[in-house]
Amino acid sequence: MSDQLSTVLVVDDSAFMRKLISEMIESSGEYRVVGTATDGLDALEQIRTLSPDIVTLDIEMPRLDGLQALEQIMREMPRPVVMLSAAGSERGNEMTLRALDRGAIEFVRKPSGPISIDLLAVREALISALNAARAVNMAGVRTPPNAAAPVLSDEPRKRGITAATLVVAIAASTGGPRALGEIIPHLRENLEAAVLIVQHMPREFTRTLSHRLDVMSSLPVSEAEDGEPLRENQVYLAPGGFHMRVGGEPGNAAIHLDSAPTIWGVRPAADPLFVSVAEVFGAAAIGVVLTGMGRDGAEGLRRIRDAGGLGVVQDRDSSIIYGMPQAALALAGADRVAAARDMPRVIRDLCRTKQRTIGG
Repeated sequence: MSDQLSTVLVVDDSAFMRKLISEMIESSGEYRVVGTATDGLDALEQIRTLSPDIVTLDIEMPRLDGLQALEQIMREMPRPVVMLSAAGSERGNEMTLRALDRGAIEFVRKPSGPISIDLLAVREALISALNAARAVNMAGVRTPPNAAAPVLSDEPRKRGITAATLVVAIAASTGGPRALGEIIPHLRENLEAAVLIVQHMPREFTRTLSHRLDVMSSLPVSEAEDGEPLRENQVYLAPGGFHMRVGGEPGNAAIHLDSAPTIWGVRPAADPLFVSVAEVFGAAAIGVVLTGMGRDGAEGLRRIRDAGGLGVVQDRDSSIIYGMPQAALALAGADRVAAARDMPRVIRDLCRTKQRTIGG
């Protein structure tokens, strides 16, 4: 039995944390910790020696930090890496998102102590991340992202002032931040649609992600606010911990946030957004399902297409995890299947198609 277990190397500069993380991993009965490392340099040596299937990698460490170690791992001996992040550090949040851009599969908040109330939640998140790592498409990870240059103009970008009559709703989970970084910055200022994103991620990380995308993009990107009117040429990211829906009617719609129970184990979930978009915008809606574990967004995409809207799913080759796109394609079908780097063109073309229909 043991030789069938996926092997894991645990990297952390804290002896206590190495022990705690190792115990969490082995308690699952699905993984075996083959070694531990105290920093990035030690990790590189251990990977060369032990060749683990998966690496858990602390971000902030002496000598060689997690981000530097990750870059060397991906360059020399690529394999699934799960980042471990300490709570409460804005620098740590930013480094975590940079790690996801550079090939890390997922990230997990480290427990705050041996008897912390979040210990069970951390264990569940860690095993979930390892499961994602075990299912990863490394070819998608190793393909360089189609990154956009940051928007550097000193002129403040104008937020949309025209009420949205067309909506693009996007669902993303594991691998999503990297895919969104390939898509959102390449959408043009004249999209003439509102873009709504659900990315499975805790609150402090959605805040950091929205800021990073905003800096890179021609379209303004922000965390959505409850009651906010829906404007075209504006990107709204659901804040972690809240489901996002839309209400009203095309041309007079608003965002609604709520803390209803989790769906598919997450909040925000994409299905509530997609279903509300189908109900409010009907045929004037485009649903996009990107990389991720599970099946969130599949039922919602079916509802959008049943209402006359269009559906797009990310292709297998560019998906870091093909679970969500595969489930959506099986249940809802799709009008387009595309790689992440081709999504901006696909979204633009479908928006133009819908605009002609709406205008007609």
